[in-house]
Parts: sequence; C-alpha cells; structure tokens
Amino acid sequence: MLRPYAEGSSTMARIDPKPLIPPETNPNSARYWDEKDLEGELRRAFEICHSCRMCVNFCGSFPDLFARVDRDIDERSAHGAELLDASDFKSVTELCWQCKLCYVECPYTPDQGHAWLLDVPRLLLREKAQRAKRNGITVQDRALGEPGKLGALMSGALSPVSNLVQTSRLLRKVNEKLLGVSAEFLTPTFAAEPFAAWMKHHVPLEGAGSAGSVAIFATCLGDYNFPRIAAATVRVLEKNGFSVVRPAQECCGMPNLDGGDIDAARDKARYNVAQLLPLVEKGMFVVVPGPTCSYMIKKEWPELLGTSEAKKVAVNTFESMEFMERLRREKKLVRDFKKGFGKIAYHAACHLRAQKIGIPGARILGLLPDTEVEIVEKCSAVDGTWGMKAQHYEMGRKYAQKLARGVGNVEPELVVTDCALSGRRIEQENKLVPLHPMEALAEGYGLSLDIKGGASS
Repeated sequence: MLRPYAEGSSTMARIDPKPLIPPETNPNSARYWDEKDLEGELRRAFEICHSCRMCVNFCGSFPDLFARVDRDIDERSAHGAELLDASDFKSVTELCWQCKLCYVECPYTPDQGHAWLLDVPRLLLREKAQRAKRNGITVQDRALGEPGKLGALMSGALSPVSNLVQTSRLLRKVNEKLLGVSAEFLTPTFAAEPFAAWMKHHVPLEGAGSAGSVAIFATCLGDYNFPRIAAATVRVLEKNGFSVVRPAQECCGMPNLDGGDIDAARDKARYNVAQLLPLVEKGMFVVVPGPTCSYMIKKEWPELLGTSEAKKVAVNTFESMEFMERLRREKKLVRDFKKGFGKIAYHAACHLRAQKIGIPGARILGLLPDTEVEIVEKCSAVDGTWGMKAQHYEMGRKYAQKLARGVGNVEPELVVTDCALSGRRIEQENKLVPLHPMEALAEGYGLSLDIKGGASS
C-alpha cells in the first residue's frame, strides 16, 4: 500500500509509478472499499497524470488535478501528488463525466500492456463509490439514476403532461431547484408510444427469421424517449433476415454508476443477465442501439457481477452498428438501398470509441448511394447524467464546442450519432436534429416505422 510519507521518516517520498500490486477494480472485493488503498492508488495515478499531461484538454478533471498538484509543489514543497487529500480527490472526480477517452488514449493502461496499469475512469468511479457509501447517494443522483422507472411512468398516456414539464421553461426551473437537473440542457421528451407497445402490434417484415433471431436491449432512451431508434433497429434487422425479440429488461445501470451507487447498478446487471442469458444460450446475439448501454453490458456487468453468466452475455453482445458491420464482413448485409443522404457528419460517440470497435456506422452508411460520410471525433460532454446536472452544464457546453464546430465545419445535409444524448447536445448547439444510424439505414432501405408520437433523436 502506498503512503504519502516514507515509513519511519518525516521526509516526503516520491511515489513509484509502478503499483506494488495490481489496482483493485472489482467492487465485490473488500479491498475495493479500503479507503487507504484507494488513497494510495489515487496519488499514484495522479502523479503519473501530472507528469504526462496528455489528457489536459479532454475534460475538466485534468486541469483541476494539475492545478492542485502544482499548488502543493509551489506552496508545500511537494514532489508531486503525495499531499493531495480527500477534498482534492472529490473535486477531480466530480469533474469527470466518464467519457473513457483518457483510457482510450492513455499509453500506460493494461490494454497497452504497460506495467503501470493505469485506468483513471475506473479509479474515479471507485472514489465516487466509496464517497457515496460513506455519505449516501445524493437526491440529484437518485433522481437521475432511474431513467427506466421514470420513462415507464412518464411515457405513454401521460406523455402530454410529462412533456409539458420537459418543455416549459418555468417548470424546468422548478425542476432544477428541486432535483438539480439543468433547466438549460435539452432533456429528452417522452414518447406517446413506448417501444415495447410498438413491438406488441408491429408486423414483422416478410423474410424476418430466415437468418435467425436476435434479442434487442433497447436502452431506456430507446424504450421511452426515442422509440424510433429501437423500432428502426428492429426493421433494419428484419430487412436483413432476423426476427427480433425484446426480453424483459431494466436500465443498464450506468446512471447509477454515475452517482456511485454500485449496489443499484449491480442489481440491474443481475436482473438483465438473468433475462438475456437464456436467449444467448439458445444462440441469439444481443443487439444494443446505444453505445453507453453496450459498453456497460460488455465492460461493466462482468466486473459488477464477476460471474461466467455475465461474461457469456457480454461476449455475445453487439452495439447495433457493430452487428451490421459483422454482416457486411460476412457478406450477408442486404444492400437493397433506395436512398442516399449526400454529406453526413457522423459523430463518433465516446462510449463507442471506448469499445475499440472503430466507427462501424460510418462504414455502413458510406455504402448508401450518393452518400459521403465525414467523421467528427469530438466529445459531447454529456455522459449518461453528468451534462444534465445544473452545476456542470456550463462546463459541459464549453467542452462540447469542439463537437459543435466539427459538425458545423462539415456543412452536412444530415447529422448522425449513435448516442441519443449527444444528439440532444448537437441539436441544441447546431440547431440540427441528428438521426441514429439505424434510423438513417431504415430510411435508406425505404422502411416505414409506423410508430406513434416517437420523436427522432
């Protein structure tokens, strides 16, 4: 265990960048909750980051961290991060929106085979989880942590009333005061017809099932806010010969992790694995039209549960456009396209990039006639809930300007993003309404979605 001072000496010790033992990332381990162990690991990681500084422009966490270490060096004769304390750790963590890009770009990670085993996003998640365990989950994080339950309540017959709250500036101000949800962020409205209701009455396309069956994990946004995305996913998969089933499902749990609520996230993962596993064992793949949820299933559920069942679901899960790219590579993709879109600005969502699967949607949409795709690899600074919080709205908007400029510079006829919440940021900043790539593909195939009151992303 690393300590800020050398044993038996009043002289401050330099921190060894190589961990004595691998950092703990498993929340089922007692060591994960050891405060001293976490303290040492935070200082070790922050010492490395302070020396490197490659991620200084990624988010607010790194400039905040570097300023705090520089303060201690200038004012307290520190060597580096050894004098940082709990208030410093909290400040850095709260400015992290878990985009994962620092991990994607970092040369010192386990994925890069480096001995330093650095994983800043998981480390900051651990800090937040320990703090939440000590102090409790905040009202704000509890409110933002249950989009599935909120969507089930507020969509459907209640959607006109629900959307009055979402669109009324006065009521949004009240909501900001009560729950800390920014009145300025363009929060999603609720659908008159949730996706599950559409699934019950929709008639599959002719030929659906000839290539097999898949399970859709629709995501909370796809179920209750943007059911056109989920419906488009079903239609595109049917066009390619698959029948689609929607098993019972809850939120993936990422919003709970944003608030440090490990127990709630684990409960959701356990429930969802129990629903998906029987279908996977029948040979079905799980297709997810949302990069945050597919990242959660692949990367976080196995860590949260530590079971072979979670790992089996994870390895059989595909982000929706990743699945379409698989069909293309296997020469099974139906290319009966009826329409192109001209120039597309394709936003590469951070949680898509974090899965290290490339930008499959851009490749697929590039197959459409008269279509040119230009990729914009800039962060929307939303995450699942971070960008919605009143205290972070202005910083999030500041960091999202690179994305806004990138989209504007393309001068597109259409904007596409795999992430519906990033789409809200683009809509707000660029005054353009993006499509999910599955929506664009459905339109390219000439497919009708026939869904009532479902807003496009």
